[in-house]
Amino acid sequence: MTTPAPAPRHRGLTEQAAQSAVDASCRMLRLPTIRKHFEEMAERATHEQMSYLGFLAELLMAECDDRARRRSERRIKAAAFPRDKSLREFDFDANPHIDPALIHTLATGEWVKRGQPLCLIGDSGTGKSHLLIALGTEAAMKGHRVRYTLATKLVNELVEAADDKQLTKTIARYGRVDLLCIDELGYMELDRRGAELLFQVLTEREEKASVAIASNESFGGWTKTFTDPRLCAAIVDRLTFGGNIIETGTHSYRLSQTQARAQRNNTLTAG
Repeated sequence: MTTPAPAPRHRGLTEQAAQSAVDASCRMLRLPTIRKHFEEMAERATHEQMSYLGFLAELLMAECDDRARRRSERRIKAAAFPRDKSLREFDFDANPHIDPALIHTLATGEWVKRGQPLCLIGDSGTGKSHLLIALGTEAAMKGHRVRYTLATKLVNELVEAADDKQLTKTIARYGRVDLLCIDELGYMELDRRGAELLFQVLTEREEKASVAIASNESFGGWTKTFTDPRLCAAIVDRLTFGGNIIETGTHSYRLSQTQARAQRNNTLTAG
């Protein structure tokens, strides 16, 4: 038996009463975008002679788009990136070592879905942190849970958690995110305990969830960070198996940009 459509609850509402009813209904149904824009959208619908169905579709699509935008903003905020960086801002011409096609493929987030690792290796100023944050941001916008941290900060947090008997809980928290971005790995030597705790985090995520790292040291130099050779080899294995390794080179394009700006300023001053 077909259920009949509900009959209209109100007939002949005045314009003001209709606006109040829409406002109250949007509050109850938690539709803030429709509540904010329905009047201007109704005017546009009248002007463009939209059908009722077309007008309804416009309202609902606007609400859905705005909700998606707000979810992305929340995920990006939860990732705790230290600054905003986007692929749009990255100067590929200044760093020919980096393949734009590969970076834009990574921006689709498929590697995060598959739980693959990513390593960005290169000297300071070559763009590895920029790419780490930008690709992490892209992953968050695609719906993935992302967390950014400095390597030393993560290790310190793990050591404190172990001292407070909260290590299992802390490792599980890092295990729940889809992408863990670890920056500045290799800048400081880690003692054996810190290295072992970091290894536990990587093991928890192995082949299940992605880890992306940025390091100023090639893998051969990681023994300065992880002084136990066997542990170092195991960590390198966790971070490279089945993943992408991008070498950003040794020439600092950031320094080149600074020098170019200084030269332009000197030329303008001389002129």
